[in-house]
Amino acid sequence: MNLKRFPTRGVLAAAFGTVATLAAAQVQTVPGMPPVPDPRNLYSEIGADKVSPALKDHKELVYVPHVQSNDVYVIDPKTYKVVDKYKVGFNPQHVVPSWDMQTLWVTNNAERTNKGTLTPIDPRTGKPGKDIPVHDPYNMYFSPDGQYAIVVEEAEKRLAFRDAHTMEFKYYIQTPRCAGINHADFSIDGTFAIFTCEFNRSLAKVDLVNRKVTDYLRLSKGGMPQDIRVSPDGSKFYVADMHADGIFVIDAATFKETGFVATGQGTHGIYPSRDGKKLYVANRGSHVIHGKKGGPGSVSVVDFATEKVDVTWPIPGGGSPDMGNVSADGKTLWLSGRYDHVVYAIDTTTGDVKVIKVGIEPHGLAVWPQPGRYSLGHTGNMR
Repeated sequence: MNLKRFPTRGVLAAAFGTVATLAAAQVQTVPGMPPVPDPRNLYSEIGADKVSPALKDHKELVYVPHVQSNDVYVIDPKTYKVVDKYKVGFNPQHVVPSWDMQTLWVTNNAERTNKGTLTPIDPRTGKPGKDIPVHDPYNMYFSPDGQYAIVVEEAEKRLAFRDAHTMEFKYYIQTPRCAGINHADFSIDGTFAIFTCEFNRSLAKVDLVNRKVTDYLRLSKGGMPQDIRVSPDGSKFYVADMHADGIFVIDAATFKETGFVATGQGTHGIYPSRDGKKLYVANRGSHVIHGKKGGPGSVSVVDFATEKVDVTWPIPGGGSPDMGNVSADGKTLWLSGRYDHVVYAIDTTTGDVKVIKVGIEPHGLAVWPQPGRYSLGHTGNMR
């Protein structure tokens, strides 16, 4: 008998150990949430080659909402030209892809009134549909299982959970100690989300399973937390702060602040690169909500692994980069220039900037289509 044909006990033990390790590494998600294919990189499914076939009929466009002119401009990303524009509701803040990626929702929060609406846009035509009355939709996310739209009612300090398709109201989660509840991101397993509280220097941890706030965290400095993104392995969250001029590092397990990365003045939006290795951080160039034109705006590229800034690209002549997303191929970072009434198309290799004139106070623009299996909302938080 040739014993060399059979694996040794040590080889078998190693093999079974590897299988056990891989099994242990799998993420147990909440029911209904799609699985996490790579626990080391929850952004594995947003690569440039992973645009869903379900989006094959969707037009390649950039949708820009304007808070003051109450309209949406549509840009052709190939020509960098505005090709359409239409009125929506009052104070449109963000253009939000639905969980199933078949509708783009414009969140018209109609500040200080009860006239809030959502405007659906058909991504196949790029055209808007009929508004749906929804109270105070400053921002909107979707539960990881796709069942609910989570309307961020900023003025009311609460989250309204609605049917993800019809927008029929289902229930609230109250967040009384989160003044200016605003942006969010979700844990790797979908059990909780962390929301930023813009007006009281803190974060709120929301248990999505038991439908309640479990904790608040006051940040050590700064005072105006904005966008938030989870790390590729789900172990940390990164929080932009307009007053601290950088991003805080938050431990996902302990909900404690563990670090800080300085980026630039007025840190605001955060977007992962297509390979999940970098964070593009938009520095709006101002510490106030209504800043001036031509400020010291910039974009910093942060390495996820080292938590250090690789490079910072200033906006030529000054500017106010705010919210947006990365193009499907990963080559262009699209951002609104909020105080300058423009949109920036930034080359993600060189930092070169193209500027497109748009309407009054552009905010949370959406680049569509995006790679991924589903959308968690905002301007395209894809997984």
